Amino acid sequence: MPSALPIGDPAPPDGSLPVTALAGLGSRPFGVYVHVPFCATRCGYCDFNTYTAGELGTSASPRSWLEGLRRELDLAATVLGTPPPVETVFVGGGTPSLLGSGGLADVLDAVRASFGLAPGAEVTTESNPESTSPSFFAAIRDAGYTRVSLGMQSAARHVLAVLDRAHTPGRPVAAAREAREAGFEHVNLDLIYGTPGESSGDLEASLDAVRGAGVDHVSAYALIVEEGTALARRVRRGELPMPDDDVLADKYELVDRAMTAQGLTWYEVSNWAASAEAACRHNLLYWQGADWWGAGPGAHSHVGGVRWWNVKHPAKYAELLAEGASPSAGREVLTEDDRRVERVLLELRLATGLPLDVLDEDGRAEAGTAAADGLLDPAALDAGRCVLTDRGRLLADAVVRRLT
Repeated sequence: MPSALPIGDPAPPDGSLPVTALAGLGSRPFGVYVHVPFCATRCGYCDFNTYTAGELGTSASPRSWLEGLRRELDLAATVLGTPPPVETVFVGGGTPSLLGSGGLADVLDAVRASFGLAPGAEVTTESNPESTSPSFFAAIRDAGYTRVSLGMQSAARHVLAVLDRAHTPGRPVAAAREAREAGFEHVNLDLIYGTPGESSGDLEASLDAVRGAGVDHVSAYALIVEEGTALARRVRRGELPMPDDDVLADKYELVDRAMTAQGLTWYEVSNWAASAEAACRHNLLYWQGADWWGAGPGAHSHVGGVRWWNVKHPAKYAELLAEGASPSAGREVLTEDDRRVERVLLELRLATGLPLDVLDEDGRAEAGTAAADGLLDPAALDAGRCVLTDRGRLLADAVVRRLT
């Protein structure tokens, strides 16, 4: 999901949605995202809405956050009228595993109580490898979680140090094995490539470690230096170099070759899975423009072309809900052209591509040029779909700009 949104318009105090947004609710996939804003430490590259205990002081706690979450989920069910059963749940952050297995069980119970889960629902939690254990994985599996996503980033100690990651290099692989032994069929490892000081050998060692973990899903992202982060300040002071685009492209190709050799196939530019069943259904919901309610401080939601986002601070979030008000900070109603552009931006990143008829006349002409330039698959284009080639994946953002 985007890390920032336009200021937009004020949201109604009761969180109500236009009738047009609710039309067709249930005909599209529906998911719930839960944002856990707590972290033990702050990673230098991270610009997510997270807080350490020292930053929060006594203004908010996991207990007050959970009470606010229950209230927001109840509010969501009221706003949506007859909400559809939830097909996917994704608990992210932050560090959800800091809640412990009992806290994560409470989160899922709250979703069940307000919405109910569809049969075969996918339920994912992100976890920091250092705050997990065999008993943790066994307990959340019993609670109903079906998928675990572990932050690995790198197997090189010096790379982790640049990122301010607080885990030992071997722990993510060990945690992945523990999750599988606890009965999780679907386990993801997150990688970041292109960190200053990371050599190709460092990345190859990380990919070898992933191979040894036996996971069925890998997400790999190029390091982005976000403004306002500790990493950005270090780059600005000249302590670290800015990641080089050509180096990032070379490393992406290295990742892709390694994933293919492990039997994982790309289904989104930054995501590889061992099978269709291993793909993250919740993230596909975002990329395919379906509906989701984002609960928690700073969480973003989308239903029927209306997008909104919550206040960021956990204390303000809990306070508004305790007063019976919506925690929404603002929202925007997307125009048909907004939705078309977003569809190009998101669906083009998928291996299945984008229907050619989504594009306007100029976009269809550009698609033909992009195919001639080796960025789109000519055979797929002849069949009515825009599908990125291997080279196109490296230049996906540029292709989107051409088509929109």
